[in-house]
Amino acid sequence: MRRVIMAALAVLSVSFFSAPASAANLVAQISLSQQQMTVSENGIVRYRWKVSTARKGYVTPQGSWSAKWLSRDHRSRKYDNAPMPYAVFFNGGYAVHATFDLKRLGRPASHGCVRLHPENAAEFFSMAQGVGLKNTRIVITR
Repeated sequence: MRRVIMAALAVLSVSFFSAPASAANLVAQISLSQQQMTVSENGIVRYRWKVSTARKGYVTPQGSWSAKWLSRDHRSRKYDNAPMPYAVFFNGGYAVHATFDLKRLGRPASHGCVRLHPENAAEFFSMAQGVGLKNTRIVITR
């Protein structure tokens, strides 16, 4: 009888503590004033990365959105076919994506998108792809 109870408890604990990946909650919190993105998964901070958001004359929108679509090798139709690798789109043409202008990370430099180091953008892209767009949230605050 004790074996049966122990086996039942083992099965229950495995099913309770192993939530499926699709239930994950991925949040990218972008601070415009700090030029930083904090990535949390299921409420646990996983990463803090420098970003570049809108420079003078442009706007990075503030608010909260779910991710809308992904594009691994996107090119801007609006800005001279500029590369936007590992793009996670969240509001119209706005996306979190990689940049090759690494010296400007940590200060405003973009046309409005949230730019990341290519390695960080690839990681965020992979995480969003893994948990699903409906479970990926982009939050931008002052």
